[in-house]
Amino acid sequence: MANCAIVGINWGDEGKGRMVDLLTENYDVVVRYQGGGNAGHTVINELGEFALHLLPSGIFRKNVVNILGNGVALDPENLWIEMEDIMNKGVSLTPENLMISNRASLLLPWHRDCDALEENRLKDKKYGSTKQGIAPFYSDKYQKKTILAGELFYPEKLRAHLTDLMEWKNLTLTKIYGAEPYTMEMLDAWLNDYCEKIKPYIADTSSYLRKAQAEGKNILFEAQLGSLRDLDFGIYPYTTSSNTIAAYAPIGSGLPNAQIHDVIGVVKAYSTCVGEGPFVCEMFGEEAEQLRQYGAEYGAKTGRPRRVGPIDIVATRYGVQVQGATAIALTKLDVLSYMDKIPVCTHYLLNHEQIDEFPFPLALEDAEPVVEYFDGWKCDISQVRRFEDLPKEAQQYILYIEKAIGCPITYISVGADRDSIIRK
Repeated sequence: MANCAIVGINWGDEGKGRMVDLLTENYDVVVRYQGGGNAGHTVINELGEFALHLLPSGIFRKNVVNILGNGVALDPENLWIEMEDIMNKGVSLTPENLMISNRASLLLPWHRDCDALEENRLKDKKYGSTKQGIAPFYSDKYQKKTILAGELFYPEKLRAHLTDLMEWKNLTLTKIYGAEPYTMEMLDAWLNDYCEKIKPYIADTSSYLRKAQAEGKNILFEAQLGSLRDLDFGIYPYTTSSNTIAAYAPIGSGLPNAQIHDVIGVVKAYSTCVGEGPFVCEMFGEEAEQLRQYGAEYGAKTGRPRRVGPIDIVATRYGVQVQGATAIALTKLDVLSYMDKIPVCTHYLLNHEQIDEFPFPLALEDAEPVVEYFDGWKCDISQVRRFEDLPKEAQQYILYIEKAIGCPITYISVGADRDSIIRK
C-alpha cells in the first residue's frame, strides 16, 4: 500500500486538480480532507473541461472511490449543484464511487450571509474572502455549533438542533449586522432541496477507509489551496480557515492513523495569488496583464483576475518545508514560452538585508523581491514528453528551481490536457 498527498506549495491555484486527475490511475481511493467550495480545481480530460469546487478530482476515473472527509466544509447546496452539473455532462455519480463522511459538518445557509456581511463591514480592511461562508463555518465548527451530515438520518433530533442553532445565529444576524433572521420554513426548504439529495451518499467513511487500508489499497489525499493559505503556517490573517498542509490529511480524511509515504507538492512555473494579503513577487501593469492573459489566470470559483508574478523561490522553498514535500509537480511551464527573459524572485530584501528564509507574516509587507532573469526558449513546448527534448533554456530553468527549493521536480506539465505531462 502507498499513500500519497497532493498539496499546493504556494498560494493555491497551482494545478492540483489536474495532477490528482492524472495520478489517480495509480490509486483506489481519493479523499478530499479540508476546505470547502471557496476554490476551484480545473480538470481537462476526454470528458471535457470541469471546474470542481467540492468534489474530489478523482471523480472522472472509473473504479476509484472518492470521499469527502470529515475535515471538509460540506455545503449541501453547492455540492448538489456541482454534482448535477457533472452528471448532466455524462459523469456517473453513485454511492459506490462518491461517499460523504457522516462526521462532516454542514455549511449552513447563514454562513455565506455572515461571510459577506463581515467583508462588507471590514470594507478596505477585508480579508479577500470568496464569500462562500468558509470562515464563519469553521468558527462555528470549533464552537460546536454545526450540524453533522449523519444527523440527516435523525430528522426529529435534527430539527430540534437546527432550531437551537437558528435562534443563536439570528442574534448575530439581526443584532450585529441588522440583517433579516432565518425561519424554520427557510431551513426546511434547504433540507428538502439539497440535503435530501446528497443523503444517499453519506456513510461511515472512516470505517470504509480502515477497511481499504487493511486490504492494502492505495489512497490519495487531495488538498485545497496551498501552504501560504494554511491557517497556522500561512500569511495570517490572509489565509483560509483550515489546515492545507499534508500533515492534516490523516485527521481531515477520517483515517487518523494513516501514514503518508509521498507528498507531491504542486508549484506553478510562475506565481499567482487570488485574494488579499502580501505577495512580495507581484508584477504590475502591462507585464502582469500579459502573463495573466497567456496563463488564463482567472479564479475557477470567482472569475477574479489572479495577481501574478515570477516564481518566488523564498516562498516556494518554505512551502516545500511545511508540506514535507518529497516530489514536485511543476505546472504551466508552457505559459512562459512567450518570454524573452524569464524573471525569478530569488531572494527577499528586508530592512536592507538579503534574506532566504520566509519571514513572519507582518514582516512580509516590508519585504522586496530580488529578481534575476533567465533566458527564455521562445518556442512551443506543448508537444514535448521527455525532459531531454525540452530546449536547453527550459531545462536550465527547471534544474535551477529544483536545486533552489531543495526538492526533485518529477512532473512537468506543458499543457492543460491530462497527457500534456513530462515525467522526469
